[in-house]
Amino acid sequence: MPVTLAQAKLNTTDAIDLQVIDEFRKSSWLLDNLTFDNVVSPAGGGATLTYGYTRLVTQPRAAFRALNSEYAPTEVTRQRYTTDLKVLGGSFQIDRVLAQMGPAASGEVALQMSQKIKAANATFSDAVINGDSAVDADSFDGLDKALAGSSTEIVLTGAGSDWSTVTTREAGLAALKHLRKLRAKLDGDPSAFLMNADALAALESIADYVSQLSTLDAFGRTVTAWRGIPLVDLGDRAGSTDPVIPTDATAGTTDIYALRLGLDGFHGLATVNGALVRQWLPDFNSAGAVKTGEVEMGPVGVALKATKAAAVLRGVKVA
Repeated sequence: MPVTLAQAKLNTTDAIDLQVIDEFRKSSWLLDNLTFDNVVSPAGGGATLTYGYTRLVTQPRAAFRALNSEYAPTEVTRQRYTTDLKVLGGSFQIDRVLAQMGPAASGEVALQMSQKIKAANATFSDAVINGDSAVDADSFDGLDKALAGSSTEIVLTGAGSDWSTVTTREAGLAALKHLRKLRAKLDGDPSAFLMNADALAALESIADYVSQLSTLDAFGRTVTAWRGIPLVDLGDRAGSTDPVIPTDATAGTTDIYALRLGLDGFHGLATVNGALVRQWLPDFNSAGAVKTGEVEMGPVGVALKATKAAAVLRGVKVA
């Protein structure tokens, strides 16, 4: 049965597990809303973690016909894809002396665990956009690779492509026209627009002249939205200040992604009866001076079931 992290939380019994899952959800809009199809069977003791699916590449057509004539046959174009599920996470170490310092021990463990979860979230978001198994065999393929050269890739040029210098209502409307075009590329309303902080700041500045943005609340957070669609800043890469979706340092341009989440659109992948998120706390009662804690997500992956369930707007000038 497909699950979200919110549903996975209901299957846990350990208070720490609940806290870990909540931390994953709170620090990532994407992980909080992504559905994971847990159908991959780790056959051969985990040697095979491959998910195969058919992606719809083109849409079906229909037409009128004259009496005593036949329809011109057209078929949906499909393409076979496979993706391998991968494991991500990290570990930290704490000296056992801290266990004798009362609250200091639990506070240090909590800090290290929360920061490791933050890094895992960033790593997952980075792979969703930039993942390329040909470059990193331990990662899965992301949207940048999947959408390159597709019918839902828009490369901006000309009027409305510069969002960094909008000072009039007319210029703001010209910029938002491209956001509407990106939305129209999908086969349904997008669940979110994914971008970096520069693009979000540019859109919020545009809202000073074109009042089309609103706010949503999730986990006490304020999320900016356009026509009810969240505008999500994916943040920085793990251990870095470089954004997951970069802004070109020379041209000042970036990309914006639109996603329709769902099992017939874009969704996550997990193993049958596998835990989405696991944690191991340092064991201060065993031998050894330095204790290790770990947090892990996976095996996981992502699938794009229909090309028109995701789109990308490239070359938006935001800086």
